[in-house]
Parts: sequence; structure tokens; C-alpha cells
Amino acid sequence: MNASLKSGLRQVISADQIQKRVRELGRQISDDYRGQTVIALGILENSFLFMADLVRVIDVPVICAFIKPTYKQSKPPSAPLLEILFSHELDIAGKHVLLVEGLVHSGVTSEFLMGDLRGRGAASVKLVTLLDRQSARRVPLQPDYFGFLVDDAFVCGYGMGNPEQTARNLPYLAVST
Repeated sequence: MNASLKSGLRQVISADQIQKRVRELGRQISDDYRGQTVIALGILENSFLFMADLVRVIDVPVICAFIKPTYKQSKPPSAPLLEILFSHELDIAGKHVLLVEGLVHSGVTSEFLMGDLRGRGAASVKLVTLLDRQSARRVPLQPDYFGFLVDDAFVCGYGMGNPEQTARNLPYLAVST
């Protein structure tokens, strides 16, 4: 790994810890969905590596799709308007949906998406997240499955970070030092 990528970062969760927990989550999800097909719906960008690893260890049939929430300023600019873009119109009526997050922070987006998916007739909607920052929750949301509780203000690596940051490709999770 390039040393310049690591400068200014401190590892908080190792690659081995992540992979071990992903395997555990995969077993639990497989047991819960035994005999079913699951639509794994990844929320971009933070979930892409987690979802790739997770679906490979789930041993029930999985359909993969992605969505990307975007935020637009409403007029007047009193509150942001949440707009959710689907990669394609997904038929979820009567199907089991597993919403895949990299990090659940306030819970607002996840709660909105879960309600929307239920409203479209999903047979069930469950939430899995690699990281759960419960201390930042603004709505009463509890993921059905989570990897690790975190309290750090900003975590990067393993697919997470901001668009301008180059640390998304780290195999572990880190915080700024």
C-alpha cells in the first residue's frame, strides 16, 4: 500500500476484523432468508465494497442493485430535499429487500428508504450496515444487522470516505490522526 495513502490516518478496524465480521453477517443473513431470494440494495458510495464482500458470503440467491441518494436544496432553503435515484426501476413487490449501508449515521436516509420500499409492496425490508454510529441518530432506527459500533466523526477506507479522498481503497477502516 502506498505510504502517502496512510499518512495522517490511524487504523481503527483491521482488514481481518472486517472480513471476519462480514462472514458472520453473511451466515446470519443466510439463516434468516433460508429458502428465499433476497434483493440486496446497496446505498452508494459507502456500501460498495461491503456489499461486494457480503453478497459473496450469503448462500441464498441474491439479486444486486444500487441506489444513490442525492440532496438538493429546496426553495426556500429552509430544509434540504432528499431525492433518491435508483439505477433502474426495481420491481420489489412481494420480494425481500436487504438495504445495505456502509455507515448508518443519523438514520434519516435509511428510515426514508425503508419506508419507501415497504410502501412499494416489499414482502420485507431489513437493514444491514457495516458501521453503526448510534450516537448520531436523529430517528429511532435500529439496523437489523450491523458490523461495528463507531463513534469517530469521520471514518475512511474499505470503500468509505468523501469523494475527494483517496483513502477509499484501503483494506481497513481508519480515522484522521
